[in-house]
Amino acid sequence: MYKQGAVEGAASIEPGSRVFVYEVVGLRQNEETEQTNYQIRQSGSLFIKVPYNRMNQEMRRLTRLGGKIVSIQPLTALYLDDSKATLGSTNSKITGLATPASAKSEGNGKATPVKTPSEAKGFAEPLVKDTKGKTMTQAKAKHADVPVNTYRPNAPFIGKCISNEVLVREGGIGIVQHLKFDLSGSNLKYIEGQSIGIIPPGLDKNGKPEKLRLYSIASTRHGDDVDDKTVSLCVRQLEYKHPESGKTIYGVCSTYLTGLKPGDEVNITGPVGKEMLLPDDPEANVIMMGTGTGIAPMRAYLWRMFNDAEKSVNQDYQFKGFAWLLFGVPTTPNILYKEELETIQKKYPQNFRLTYAISREQKNAQGGRMYIQDRVAENADELWKLIKDSKTHTYICGLRGMEDGIDAALSTAAAKEGVTWSDYQKEIKKAGRWHVETY
Repeated sequence: MYKQGAVEGAASIEPGSRVFVYEVVGLRQNEETEQTNYQIRQSGSLFIKVPYNRMNQEMRRLTRLGGKIVSIQPLTALYLDDSKATLGSTNSKITGLATPASAKSEGNGKATPVKTPSEAKGFAEPLVKDTKGKTMTQAKAKHADVPVNTYRPNAPFIGKCISNEVLVREGGIGIVQHLKFDLSGSNLKYIEGQSIGIIPPGLDKNGKPEKLRLYSIASTRHGDDVDDKTVSLCVRQLEYKHPESGKTIYGVCSTYLTGLKPGDEVNITGPVGKEMLLPDDPEANVIMMGTGTGIAPMRAYLWRMFNDAEKSVNQDYQFKGFAWLLFGVPTTPNILYKEELETIQKKYPQNFRLTYAISREQKNAQGGRMYIQDRVAENADELWKLIKDSKTHTYICGLRGMEDGIDAALSTAAAKEGVTWSDYQKEIKKAGRWHVETY
C-alpha cells in the first residue's frame, strides 16, 4: 500500500518562490471521488502544494470534490529538512500538488507511465512544537526500540523480487499485486504497522533520479516465510484520466512494482513509521477499518495474531483478545486476501469478526452504495462499547472520506450515554489507542 509523504522536491525549492500550501478538509469518499481515485495518504488535514498560477483552478477543483480550504500559506512557511516538510503538525505531512491522480495505491495500464506529484515521498519524523511554540523533532522516547531508517535513499538496500501474485480475481476492478522481496544479507528489520520505501529506476520529467515512494508492509516482522528474510507489499497500480487532456495516466512506481518478475532487483529504504504499531498486550482488542490496499498493515496484524507458523515463533505473544476487521472494496473480486481472512474467521470465530462493505454490490440503509462508514453506522453501538474498553486499539487505513462518516456514527452512539465523541476521541488519541493513516 502506497503511503504518506512530504513535499515533492522540497530540498530544491527556492525560498520566496511563488508556491502556496492549501490546508483542505472535508474531502469525502463518495461516487465522484471513487471514480477519480483521489487518493492522497494523510493522517490529519490534507495539505496541497499549489503554484501561484494554478491557485484559482485548484480552488475550483477542490470545491467540486467537496473540500473546504481552511488556510493558505506560502511554502516558505514550511520547515524543510532533507526530503520532508511539515507545518508543525504531529499527524500531518505535505504532499505534492494534488490531482485526481494522487494515490497511495496506484493503477495498471499500457500507456507510458507518468510520474504523479504525490508519489515523491519523504520519510523522516515530522516536526512538532513544544509548549513554548518552538519546533523540535518528534519525541523519540515513544517506541524508542522500533527500527527506523536503517537504509536511506542515498544508500538503499538492493533486494530481489521473490514473487508477484495477483490479488484481484476475475471480474474485479484494477490490478493489485502481493509482492514478496528477499532481504537476505541486509540489516533491515521491521515490525507490523511500519512501511518501506521503494525507489523506482529511471529519471523523472526533470531528468533527476526518481524519488522513493512509501508502501505499508503487508507481512509480519518474520515475513511471509517466517524466516526473517522477506518483506511483503500490497500494491495497486494507479490508473486515472488526466482531468484536462483525458489521457490515461499510469503511476510510475506502481507500474514498475506490479510488473516485477522473480529475480528482479529492487532498491529498498526504511523501515519508517510508528503511528500504526500494534499494542504488545496479547489481550488487547483491535478494531480495524480499512479500504482497498489499506488492508496491508491489517494483514500483518492478523498474521501476527492468528497465523499458525507465526504463532509458533512468537511464544511471548499469543493473541487472546478480540479483533474486528471492517473492510471496504468496490466488488467481491476486489476483496484482497479473501481466502486468508475467511479462513481466520472460520478457525477463530470467538476472536475474529469480519465485516465487508462492497460498495458496488451492496446498498446502505438509504439505498445508496455501501461504504465502510455505513457498516460502522450499522454496528456503532457495538463498536462504541468496544472502544470504551481501555484495552481497545482502533486502526483506520485507506481512503480519506470514511473518517467523517465513522465519526458521525460513533458520535451518535456516544451521545446516547451523554459523551461527546470529539472530546473522547482526543483522549484515546492521546492515550495511543486511536491510529489513523488515510489517503
